[in-house]
Amino acid sequence: MKKGKVFLVGAGPGDEGLMTIKGLKAIQQADVILYDRLINPRLLEYAPSHCELIYCGKFPQQHLLKQELINDFLIQKAMDGCSVVRLKGGDPGVFGRVGEEAEVLVTNEIPFEIVPGVSSGIAAPLYAGIPVTHREYGVSFAVVTAHDKSKEGKPNIDWAGLVASVDTIAFYMGVSNISFIAENLIMHGKPEETPVILIQWGTYGRQQTVQGTLGNIAKKVKETGIKNPAITLVGDIVSVRDKLKWFEKKPLYGRQILLARTGTAKSPVAEMLKDQGADVIEFPKWAKKEVQVNETILNQLFMYERILFTSPESINEFFDLLISRKIDIRNLHATIYCLSKKSLKVLMEHGLSGHLADDINHCGGLLIIGNRKMDENRGYYLDRYGKHDIFQTSETILDEAFVPVVKNMLMEASLDTIVFPSSSSVDAFIENGSPYGIVAQDILKNLTIVCMGSSSEKRIREFGFEPDSIPAEPCASKLLEVLILNKMREKVI
Repeated sequence: MKKGKVFLVGAGPGDEGLMTIKGLKAIQQADVILYDRLINPRLLEYAPSHCELIYCGKFPQQHLLKQELINDFLIQKAMDGCSVVRLKGGDPGVFGRVGEEAEVLVTNEIPFEIVPGVSSGIAAPLYAGIPVTHREYGVSFAVVTAHDKSKEGKPNIDWAGLVASVDTIAFYMGVSNISFIAENLIMHGKPEETPVILIQWGTYGRQQTVQGTLGNIAKKVKETGIKNPAITLVGDIVSVRDKLKWFEKKPLYGRQILLARTGTAKSPVAEMLKDQGADVIEFPKWAKKEVQVNETILNQLFMYERILFTSPESINEFFDLLISRKIDIRNLHATIYCLSKKSLKVLMEHGLSGHLADDINHCGGLLIIGNRKMDENRGYYLDRYGKHDIFQTSETILDEAFVPVVKNMLMEASLDTIVFPSSSSVDAFIENGSPYGIVAQDILKNLTIVCMGSSSEKRIREFGFEPDSIPAEPCASKLLEVLILNKMREKVI
């Protein structure tokens, strides 16, 4: 068997938009991905459906997979002929142990490539409004590990040389050793009033900062309880932050949102929220499973007088099927209905107009086309729409490969808001907590509940919860207005 190839890829500091094009291409072609804790899990959604995901996460004082086992996996999967991606946070060459892994691959004669990434030591300060070099404040810059592999974990550094020759210093993962770092810098000549900033979860919406001086930063870190992952930046250049900070001015900066999902397509709502500075976790994560085509229904398609689509995905899948079978949609005589405005928009993208299901008439044969729980919902559709036929385009199932990924995301997050776009998203959230080790009802007690329409509002009330906000219209712009208003109220309180 021909050997596969290993790509040692830097995932960047957190914001998925900072991933390189070459790194993304490697993910899109991967058979296996071994990923670290600090990569943005949303990057894994670009992997093919068959891709095996292996978590190599490292927490302070706890390594899920030891480096030797990671090396073994790289060798084994490549020997099996797989395209393997080793996905690391930041840049793999900056404290990412890429040299050790590359040496193992060379020893075993396995081809590999190293794909650089945006380093956290540069990106996190920039998202805090601090360039690491500036003609007025600092013309030299150094990246330094804030801990080593010794038992005590205190870095063995030429402190005198560092102080004498470098204007701006970025320490990686330095929270636990902040007192040691500050004391040694002062002892070797740095003034106590030298500005310092710690940036936790840099480039994420949950980014937090603690700012001070070498003389008081250890006390401030203890008071705030800030933890790794964090970059510690030391130097006069920190003083430009008040003038240049931009990321924290985004309207939803700091907001951590759970977006309840029922579909597999990319969510424009999630993208909009993220662009405005929020962290967004889409839950649950779904996968598409092919189903056998109902040939009988397909052959009598033009006999129906009414067609109801239950989701945007089912519209796209249905039209893809017609194209593959060379069936001319122009022969369709039915009046078309959709369950949501989002589905109507997708329908218009295919050159057709339709109506909302609330306006459906009850004359003529009805075909309901969907991609999720069609048999389970047969009773509901019968009560609401009367006699009908069903055509299923695919089956939407829980993506088991992403269960550990989403569990880790939930564990790292401090959620404050949940958004329900539809009534079915309420059911999906309530019904699917168990695989992730959560009780959905318990989470809801501590979150601001936002419903994007009357159907989701009614459904969440049936479960005993009162929504906090309902946009005037079920669209992304109105949702944004509500969330910004909620955040402003919290600041006033």
